[in-house]
Amino acid sequence: MKIAVVILNWNGTKLLEQFLPSIVNFSPEADIYVADNASTDDSVAFVKANFPTVKIVVNESNFGFAQGYNEALKHIYAEIYALVNSDIEVTENWLKPIIETFENEPKTAIIQPKLLDFKRKKYFEYAGAAGGFLDKYGYPYCRGRVFETLEKDNGQYDDNCEIFWASGACFFIRSTVYKELKGFDADFFAHQEEIDLCWRAFNKGHIIKYNSKSVVYHVGGATLQLGNPKKTFLNFRNSLLMMVKNLPKNQLFPVLFIRLVLDGVAGIQFLFQGKFKHLWAILKAHFAFYSLCSKNYKKRASFQSEKYYKIKSIVYLYFIEKVKVFNNILGTK
Repeated sequence: MKIAVVILNWNGTKLLEQFLPSIVNFSPEADIYVADNASTDDSVAFVKANFPTVKIVVNESNFGFAQGYNEALKHIYAEIYALVNSDIEVTENWLKPIIETFENEPKTAIIQPKLLDFKRKKYFEYAGAAGGFLDKYGYPYCRGRVFETLEKDNGQYDDNCEIFWASGACFFIRSTVYKELKGFDADFFAHQEEIDLCWRAFNKGHIIKYNSKSVVYHVGGATLQLGNPKKTFLNFRNSLLMMVKNLPKNQLFPVLFIRLVLDGVAGIQFLFQGKFKHLWAILKAHFAFYSLCSKNYKKRASFQSEKYYKIKSIVYLYFIEKVKVFNNILGTK
């Protein structure tokens, strides 16, 4: 099975210097690519000089995460794409359990490995932990991470199971499925584009899985910190766009209305916290959403499953009921 590990890069010389060696050393089964988003630093020259076996694809502009991968993958042939952030450290034999799953489970289209924190290696990492889910109102949460609460890895998620979404930090997908779905949505630029793609895959009947036998470590926020207002803008806008595209028709307007109200509550919270830049980011996200709403409504597929969520409100459970751990969420509604 031909697999291509593709690392999207923009001005990331220091990250490539630190993290590319583990990928080169521990990925004998794969062809390795750096997909460069028109960097202005010396990262392309650095890779050419120090990693001659790594292939390079250069995009014409900084297209962001979504379109950046879409453009680069046009030039890469493989049965499996492994889309890997430039701040990921992989471990020995990390590809073997992934390849075995794809070979033995033809209906499995997307896989995420165990994602641990590079800085605290016994803890799950924010971006995806042990696989992601959504609540009814489109809020993402993970096995091992609910909002800001990160669990220690005590083997509680040492399984292989179906999930709803896989983290874009380390994202395996069959190339045929990627092409069927026409890749990431370029309107998103970055953030939550992988959840949107997984939701579209789910609506088409594809299976998304988590495999604990493959372990990687993620720095997280190496290109855009969690507290950055731009990240707030992208997350709020893209979450709304994703819902317009993927919610079942009979739930679209009532669920979206409640979500908009909840966004307003988040904005008021930022106001009282004195985080005015984040409040403004939410307002800008809503205006941007309204301008793109009609365009994204037209992207809706012919079928949207009503079984996209397992719990109604992770916000209520976390902030009101004080449920902080994923396994304690199970059995709630």
